[in-house]
Amino acid sequence: MKSFMSRAALAGLLLGASMLATAATPAPKGAEVFIVSPEDGATVGQEFKVKFGVEGGIALAKAGDMTANTGHHHLLIDVDKLPAAGAPIPTDANHMHFGMAQTETTLKLAPGKHTLQLIMGDYGHMPFEPTIVSKKITVNVK
Repeated sequence: MKSFMSRAALAGLLLGASMLATAATPAPKGAEVFIVSPEDGATVGQEFKVKFGVEGGIALAKAGDMTANTGHHHLLIDVDKLPAAGAPIPTDANHMHFGMAQTETTLKLAPGKHTLQLIMGDYGHMPFEPTIVSKKITVNVK
């Protein structure tokens, strides 16, 4: 009986810890993220600068920094569906992480139309709840 109770207690702790690990960080009220430049519909060269902005109660911090009301940028390139809630934002060619709290980057994209969108991630690269996401813009790469 004692062994069963010990196992039940351990299972409860593990379940609680796993639920806490996947709990989304609440978004600060009024938090917004946006692409400062280029403008929606802009024609750009194959290599161009993208500048990010935030306002409304959220500040930038490096990944891993658990200060309240902070996060960091993730740039979504040609992504149709936002990353799933409750899971870290993927790291691949279409999901760029800026975990050092960067506010701009230089992209090199193939000629053609591309979409760009920002999503804020918390200290662990998880989307906030509700999601803090920018308007999606389109750029024409010449």
